[in-house]
Amino acid sequence: MGAEEETGFEPATGDGPPPPGVSDGAMDADRAAAVRAASVRTAFDGLLQIRRLTNTGQTDPETVPAEWELHRTVRAVALALEASGETPSAVDASGRRTTAGYRVLEGESPGTARVEWAGPPGSGAVHEEEESLLRCADALRRLGWTALLYRGPRRRRFLEVEPPTGARRAKGA
Repeated sequence: MGAEEETGFEPATGDGPPPPGVSDGAMDADRAAAVRAASVRTAFDGLLQIRRLTNTGQTDPETVPAEWELHRTVRAVALALEASGETPSAVDASGRRTTAGYRVLEGESPGTARVEWAGPPGSGAVHEEEESLLRCADALRRLGWTALLYRGPRRRRFLEVEPPTGARRAKGA
Protein backbone atom coordinates (compact mmCIF):
# COMPACT_ATOMS: atom_id res chain seq x y z
CA MET A 1 0.00 0.00 0.00
CA GLY A 2 1.43 3.40 -1.00
CA ALA A 3 1.62 6.54 1.13
CA GLU A 4 -1.33 8.16 -0.66
CA GLU A 5 -3.50 5.08 -0.08
CA GLU A 6 -2.66 5.17 3.64
CA THR A 7 -3.21 8.89 4.23
CA GLY A 8 -5.55 9.98 1.44
CA PHE A 9 -4.81 12.15 -1.55
CA GLU A 10 -3.45 15.65 -1.01
CA PRO A 11 -2.91 17.95 -3.99
CA ALA A 12 0.54 19.53 -4.23
CA THR A 13 0.51 23.09 -2.88
CA GLY A 14 4.21 23.66 -3.61
CA ASP A 15 5.27 23.61 0.03
CA GLY A 16 5.66 19.86 0.39
CA PRO A 17 8.21 17.28 -0.63
CA PRO A 18 8.57 16.01 -4.19
CA PRO A 19 6.11 13.22 -5.08
CA PRO A 20 6.73 9.93 -3.21
CA GLY A 21 9.42 7.75 -4.67
CA VAL A 22 11.15 10.43 -6.71
CA SER A 23 13.76 11.41 -4.16
CA ASP A 24 13.59 8.61 -1.59
CA GLY A 25 14.32 5.73 -3.96
CA ALA A 26 11.12 3.87 -3.05
CA MET A 27 10.35 3.42 -6.73
CA ASP A 28 11.78 4.74 -9.95
CA ALA A 29 10.84 8.26 -11.00
CA ASP A 30 8.74 7.15 -14.00
CA ARG A 31 6.62 4.82 -11.88
CA ALA A 32 6.23 7.45 -9.15
CA ALA A 33 5.11 10.01 -11.74
CA ALA A 34 2.59 7.55 -13.22
CA VAL A 35 1.14 6.73 -9.79
CA ARG A 36 0.88 10.43 -8.91
CA ALA A 37 -0.71 11.29 -12.28
CA ALA A 38 -3.35 8.58 -11.77
CA SER A 39 -4.13 9.90 -8.28
CA VAL A 40 -4.44 13.46 -9.59
CA ARG A 41 -6.76 12.32 -12.41
CA THR A 42 -8.98 10.43 -9.96
CA ALA A 43 -9.19 13.39 -7.56
CA PHE A 44 -9.87 15.87 -10.36
CA ASP A 45 -12.55 13.63 -11.89
CA GLY A 46 -14.14 13.50 -8.43
CA LEU A 47 -14.08 17.29 -8.20
CA LEU A 48 -15.79 17.58 -11.60
CA GLN A 49 -18.39 15.03 -10.52
CA ILE A 50 -19.10 17.08 -7.38
CA ARG A 51 -19.56 20.13 -9.62
CA ARG A 52 -21.97 18.27 -11.92
CA LEU A 53 -24.04 17.02 -8.98
CA THR A 54 -24.17 20.26 -6.99
CA ASN A 55 -24.18 22.99 -9.63
CA THR A 56 -27.62 22.15 -10.96
CA GLY A 57 -29.19 24.92 -12.95
CA GLN A 58 -25.84 25.99 -14.43
CA THR A 59 -25.41 25.84 -18.21
CA ASP A 60 -22.02 24.19 -17.76
CA PRO A 61 -21.71 22.99 -14.14
CA GLU A 62 -18.06 21.94 -14.58
CA THR A 63 -17.03 25.58 -15.06
CA VAL A 64 -18.35 26.83 -11.71
CA PRO A 65 -16.64 26.06 -8.38
CA ALA A 66 -18.81 23.92 -6.12
CA GLU A 67 -19.70 24.95 -2.58
CA TRP A 68 -17.21 22.33 -1.36
CA GLU A 69 -14.38 24.18 -3.13
CA LEU A 70 -15.35 27.52 -1.61
CA HIS A 71 -14.58 26.12 1.84
CA ARG A 72 -11.26 24.56 0.73
CA THR A 73 -9.95 27.12 -1.72
CA VAL A 74 -6.24 26.30 -1.36
CA ARG A 75 -6.89 22.59 -1.85
CA ALA A 76 -9.23 23.18 -4.83
CA VAL A 77 -6.84 25.61 -6.54
CA ALA A 78 -3.86 23.30 -5.96
CA LEU A 79 -5.77 20.35 -7.43
CA ALA A 80 -6.82 22.42 -10.46
CA LEU A 81 -3.22 23.48 -11.11
CA GLU A 82 -1.77 20.01 -10.65
CA ALA A 83 -4.47 18.52 -12.90
CA SER A 84 -3.68 21.13 -15.57
CA GLY A 85 -0.12 19.79 -15.75
CA GLU A 86 1.61 22.70 -14.03
CA THR A 87 4.61 21.76 -11.91
CA PRO A 88 4.38 22.39 -8.18
CA SER A 89 7.37 23.74 -6.34
CA ALA A 90 8.78 21.45 -3.63
CA VAL A 91 10.89 21.69 -0.49
CA ASP A 92 13.30 19.27 1.16
CA ALA A 93 13.20 18.11 4.79
CA SER A 94 15.01 21.27 5.93
CA GLY A 95 12.46 23.51 4.20
CA ARG A 96 14.75 24.57 1.34
CA ARG A 97 13.04 24.93 -2.00
CA THR A 98 14.24 22.22 -4.43
CA THR A 99 11.97 22.66 -7.46
CA ALA A 100 10.62 25.68 -9.32
CA GLY A 101 6.86 25.73 -9.75
CA TYR A 102 3.58 27.02 -8.38
CA ARG A 103 2.99 27.55 -4.68
CA VAL A 104 -0.59 27.92 -3.36
CA LEU A 105 -1.23 29.69 -0.04
CA GLU A 106 -4.21 31.14 1.80
CA GLY A 107 -5.15 34.52 0.33
CA GLU A 108 -5.48 37.72 2.32
CA SER A 109 -9.29 37.51 2.33
CA PRO A 110 -11.25 34.49 3.55
CA GLY A 111 -12.10 32.08 0.72
CA THR A 112 -9.25 33.26 -1.52
CA ALA A 113 -5.90 31.78 -2.46
CA ARG A 114 -2.59 33.25 -3.50
CA VAL A 115 -0.50 31.55 -6.20
CA GLU A 116 3.20 32.35 -6.46
CA TRP A 117 5.91 30.99 -8.74
CA ALA A 118 8.70 29.86 -6.43
CA GLY A 119 11.99 28.08 -6.87
CA PRO A 120 15.40 27.54 -5.32
CA PRO A 121 18.00 30.31 -5.60
CA GLY A 122 19.48 30.35 -9.09
CA SER A 123 16.62 28.35 -10.63
CA GLY A 124 15.40 31.21 -12.80
CA ALA A 125 11.92 31.08 -11.23
CA VAL A 126 11.79 34.88 -11.03
CA HIS A 127 12.30 35.08 -14.81
CA GLU A 128 9.60 32.47 -15.48
CA GLU A 129 6.99 33.81 -13.08
CA GLU A 130 4.91 36.09 -15.33
CA GLU A 131 4.50 33.57 -18.17
CA SER A 132 4.01 30.69 -15.74
CA LEU A 133 1.45 32.54 -13.61
CA LEU A 134 -0.48 33.55 -16.73
CA ARG A 135 -0.70 29.83 -17.66
CA CYS A 136 -1.93 29.11 -14.13
CA ALA A 137 -4.51 31.90 -14.40
CA ASP A 138 -5.79 30.49 -17.71
CA ALA A 139 -6.19 27.02 -16.19
CA LEU A 140 -8.06 28.43 -13.18
CA ARG A 141 -10.32 30.68 -15.26
CA ARG A 142 -11.39 27.72 -17.41
CA LEU A 143 -12.65 26.18 -14.17
CA GLY A 144 -14.58 29.29 -13.14
CA TRP A 145 -12.14 30.91 -10.73
CA THR A 146 -11.31 34.61 -10.88
CA ALA A 147 -7.52 34.90 -11.10
CA LEU A 148 -5.89 38.32 -11.12
CA LEU A 149 -2.17 38.95 -11.63
CA TYR A 150 -0.54 41.42 -9.22
CA ARG A 151 2.95 42.67 -8.48
CA GLY A 152 3.88 42.51 -4.81
CA PRO A 153 6.91 43.18 -2.63
CA ARG A 154 10.27 43.13 -4.41
CA ARG A 155 8.27 43.39 -7.66
CA ARG A 156 7.44 39.65 -7.56
CA ARG A 157 4.24 38.71 -9.32
CA PHE A 158 1.47 36.57 -7.84
CA LEU A 159 -2.12 35.58 -8.55
CA GLU A 160 -5.00 36.37 -6.25
CA VAL A 161 -7.61 33.65 -6.82
CA GLU A 162 -11.19 33.89 -5.69
CA PRO A 163 -14.53 32.33 -6.58
CA PRO A 164 -16.75 34.15 -9.08
CA THR A 165 -18.53 37.14 -7.56
CA GLY A 166 -21.94 35.43 -7.52
CA ALA A 167 -20.54 32.40 -5.68
CA ARG A 168 -18.98 34.57 -2.97
CA ARG A 169 -22.21 36.52 -2.56
CA ALA A 170 -24.26 33.32 -2.35
CA LYS A 171 -21.84 32.00 0.27
CA GLY A 172 -22.16 35.17 2.29
CA ALA A 173 -18.56 36.26 1.89
